[in-house]
Amino acid sequence: MNNKGTSLLWFRADLRTVDNTALRHACLSGRPVIALYVATPMQWHQHDVAPIQVDFIQRRLLVLQQQLRELNIPLLIFEVGDYRSIPELITKLVQQYQISHVFCNKQDEWNEQQRDHDVGLALANMQVEFSIVDDSCAIAPGRVKTKQGEPFKVFTPFRREWLNVYHSLLPEAQPAPQAVVVHPVTASLLDQDDRSTPFTYPKKDSVLWPVEEDAIRQRLEAFCSEKVQLYHQHRDFPAIDGTSCLSPYLAIGALSARQCISMLRSSFPLCLEPSDQGAFCWLNELIWREFYRHLTEAYGKLSRNQPFHAWTSKIRWRDADEDLKCWQQGQTGFPIVDAAMRQLLATGWMHNRLRMIVASFLTKDLLIDWRAGEQWFMSHLIDGDFASNNGGWQWAASTGTDAQPYFRVFNPTLQGQRFDPTGDFIRIWIKELKDVPNKYIHTPHLWDGANTLDYPRPIVDHKLARLLAIESFKQAKALAQENI
Repeated sequence: MNNKGTSLLWFRADLRTVDNTALRHACLSGRPVIALYVATPMQWHQHDVAPIQVDFIQRRLLVLQQQLRELNIPLLIFEVGDYRSIPELITKLVQQYQISHVFCNKQDEWNEQQRDHDVGLALANMQVEFSIVDDSCAIAPGRVKTKQGEPFKVFTPFRREWLNVYHSLLPEAQPAPQAVVVHPVTASLLDQDDRSTPFTYPKKDSVLWPVEEDAIRQRLEAFCSEKVQLYHQHRDFPAIDGTSCLSPYLAIGALSARQCISMLRSSFPLCLEPSDQGAFCWLNELIWREFYRHLTEAYGKLSRNQPFHAWTSKIRWRDADEDLKCWQQGQTGFPIVDAAMRQLLATGWMHNRLRMIVASFLTKDLLIDWRAGEQWFMSHLIDGDFASNNGGWQWAASTGTDAQPYFRVFNPTLQGQRFDPTGDFIRIWIKELKDVPNKYIHTPHLWDGANTLDYPRPIVDHKLARLLAIESFKQAKALAQENI
C-alpha cells in the first residue's frame, strides 16, 4: 500500500462515524484523512429532495464534523450546482491537499453511479486510487441471488436467501475507528474550526428529530427493549406509538442497517427466526428495505422513471389536477387519507400503513400516475429514500415487482375503520372532525350534522373507482399483449 499523500473520505448518504465501511478503510490507509461533503442544490431539486431532509442533513453534518474532529479528521463542506461539477471540485482538492486515495461508500441509483464513474475517470487521469465499498445494506446488493445467479424479483424467496446469506456471514456493526495521524495540512484545517454548512437549498425545520449520536442510539435501544416485542401487533395502528421512527436516520446514513440488526440480535437472539414474532416482523421490514435497494442496483430503469413491469406503461392515468391537489392537501373527504396527508405536510413523516393507504387511494381510487405521488412524497418526507419510496409506490400502484395485484384495491373507509377504529389518529390531524361521533368518524358525510362541518364530502365513489381502476389495468395488459 502506498502510504504517501493524504486520503480523502467522501461522505454522501452515510453521515456517521460508527459502522462506516469507507471511513474504516480510509483510517486504515496509514495516511492523514480529510473528509468531504458536497451539497448539490440543483441536483436535490431535480431529485425532489425535501427541504426538511436538507435541514436534517445540515444539522447532522455539524454533529459529524465534531465527531470527525475527535478522530483528527477535518470535514470540508462545499456546495456546487449538481453532480457534473463534482469531478472538477475533487480534482482541485486532490491537487491542493496532495490526495493519493479517495474512499467512499457505494450508492446504487443511476445518477449517483454515473457521477461516481465520472469522478473515477478524473482520478484515474491523475493516478489517484478510488475505492468504492458497499455499505448501504447489511448484505451488499448482488450477494443475494437465485440459483441461476439472477436477482430475485419476488420478496419471499429473496428473504429466505437473504437469511441464508446473513447466517453465513453474520455481519456485525463496527465501532468508530481510532484517531488517525495528524499531518500539518490536516492540523491546519482542524485549527480553522469552520462549522459552516453553506446550503442555499430551501429548508424546513427538522428540530423534532434529534441528530446527536447518543439520542439516535438511545432511540434504537429504546425501540428494541420496549416496543419490538409487540411490533407485529401495534405497527399498523397510527394512533399507537408502535413503530421505530428510525427511517430518517437510515435514509441519510446516520444509522446503518447493520447497527439496527446487531442491536435487535443482542436484545432478541432468536430474531432471525419467525417464531420471535415481534422481532422477526421488524427484521422483515429491514429486509424489505434491502430488497428494494438490491432491485435498484440490479435494474437501472427503476432510477429512470420507469415501471418495473413494462406493460403498466400502457395504463391510461387520469389527468386530474384538482383531484391531485385535494389528495396533496388532505381534502379528499376520506378521513384516514386526509389525516395521513396532513401529518406528512406538518411533520415530514407518515406512518407506514398510512403510506400504503394513501398510495392506493391516489393510484386506484383517483387513477393518477404513481409518479406524481412518488414525487410528492420525496419532496416532503424527512426519510425520503429513493429505493424505498419508489419500491413502495410501485407496490401500491401494482406496477412493481412482487406488487399488490391490480385487482386488490384498498377500501380507504374500511382501512380507517380497521386501523383507527375510534378515530383517535384522525382527530389529531383533522380538527374539523373532533366532535363527530365515533360511528361516523370514517364517514362524516353520512352524519346528521355533516352540514355543520367545514370538511369536504368524498371526491370519488370508491366502488365505482375500484371497478374503473381494475378495467384500466385489464385494458393496459391486453394492449401490451397485442403489441408483443
